[in-house]
Amino acid sequence: MRGFLYLIKRDLILAYRRRGEFSNSLVFFGLVVLLFPIGIGASEKLLSEVAPGLIWIAALLATMLSLDNLFKEDFQDGTLEQWALSKHSLVSFAWARLFSHWVITALPLIVVAPLFAVSLSLPADAIWVLVLSLLLGTPLLIFIGGIGVALTTGLKKSSLLLPLLVLPFYIPVLIFGASAVEVTAAGWSASGQLYVLGALFVLGISLAPFAVAAALKVSVSQ
Repeated sequence: MRGFLYLIKRDLILAYRRRGEFSNSLVFFGLVVLLFPIGIGASEKLLSEVAPGLIWIAALLATMLSLDNLFKEDFQDGTLEQWALSKHSLVSFAWARLFSHWVITALPLIVVAPLFAVSLSLPADAIWVLVLSLLLGTPLLIFIGGIGVALTTGLKKSSLLLPLLVLPFYIPVLIFGASAVEVTAAGWSASGQLYVLGALFVLGISLAPFAVAAALKVSVSQ
């Protein structure tokens, strides 16, 4: 437990010292959401209709943008190897890195998402569902993406391989996340979509760290 908390504290301190580097995904998210209406010149009604999918796609792409360096630095400076040789579990290492990465990169997106949703004329009820769906969905994106990153950590050129590995698993999260907001904006209940997202959330955060730890072990042993 002490090692787990130490890793989270270390990651948060590093993120604070490298604010510019870790804010890239937030800047990307904002640019996509803000430039899209300018590009298509759409009416307020059309913007409110496309807003759920637009915000969710922007969140998905911003998350993918931030994943590349999730374990690479620990792999290159030997931290990962030392952790694997220590008495601590690689599962706790994976849990700490994934959780701190979500706090650093995804939580700011969720905080600013309501502001962008208002600018896209999304109804108030749908904004709360948007926040809830992002709270359930973004950890899934990072935990699933972490498996792909762990598998490609030891490779020199993995930038093109990672999207191919993780995008098929992102599709259900994108569909149910955007659908929950859409049906709420249309006046219907989003309980079904949120229950599915919740089930995927529990499944993802329970199993993904074990898969990440196994993949990291393979990368370290190569």
